[in-house]
Amino acid sequence: MMDQVNLEKMLEQGTDNALLRYTLGSLFLKQKAYAQAVEHLTQAVTLDPQHSASWKHLGKALTGIERIEEAVESYQKGIEVAETKGDIQAAKEMRVFLKRLE
Repeated sequence: MMDQVNLEKMLEQGTDNALLRYTLGSLFLKQKAYAQAVEHLTQAVTLDPQHSASWKHLGKALTGIERIEEAVESYQKGIEVAETKGDIQAAKEMRVFLKRLE
């Protein structure tokens, strides 16, 4: 996988797509840089609303900055997307995260 500097450089040079945003958001999430993760993951779900992993990571990042209501919405949307695509594991994981917020 490319490193964060190269990914950010690609973004600066005009490359912008859901996978790039998801990857950057995931890297920021791992670093607990939740605000930056939210920024990139929000773009990821805007560019590809059918990418369930982006919704899952967005929910985690929103939880990290205590935007719980939005995290709940993100998980709910992610579960809906995952179930539509038959991605049972992703839906199951998001249900667990959602239950922790209730």
